[in-house]
Amino acid sequence: MKPPPEGPGGQRISDDAVRRRTGRGWQEWFAVLDAAGARDWDHRRIVAFLVREYSLPDWWCQMVAVTYEQARGLREPHQTAAGYQVSAGKAVAVPLARLYRFWVDEALRQRWLPDVPLTVRRTTPDKSLRITWPNGSTKVDVNFYAKGPARSEVRLQHSRLPHRQAVEEMGAFWREALERLQAALEEGE
Repeated sequence: MKPPPEGPGGQRISDDAVRRRTGRGWQEWFAVLDAAGARDWDHRRIVAFLVREYSLPDWWCQMVAVTYEQARGLREPHQTAAGYQVSAGKAVAVPLARLYRFWVDEALRQRWLPDVPLTVRRTTPDKSLRITWPNGSTKVDVNFYAKGPARSEVRLQHSRLPHRQAVEEMGAFWREALERLQAALEEGE
């Protein structure tokens, strides 16, 4: 049996999950969209059709449209209208404020992300960072989540990557960087 289609960001959404949330399985959605002529439509038109004709919630419209585009070879995994993107995350055994500080404090960040001069465009304390990558053409959105008094999680999305190879390269880069972050957090300040 073929595995469930890959959704945006590479996650697998089961046929049962999509059916529970939308009333149809993947193959049914693909048949609906094929019959409507969606192979010749852009992403916005597919989403508009799903909203208008099926009243799907926004997130599910996007999921069905992107998964359809990927299944029909109209879009590669990790591809968006603005290029490619990769996501990474790490749960750590430290309070949220400490995790956040290791991102915003330049000296602490250099311990785990050396020689990467980030441009922080916007911050929401203990919640998020919006960063321009040193090349100036890609961006990183970082979100922080409390998972208890002494546990937290960071999730990031590096977007506007130029090609599929950059997804692989930056995915490996971020996995390694987040391992270094975890080690630096465990060492103390």
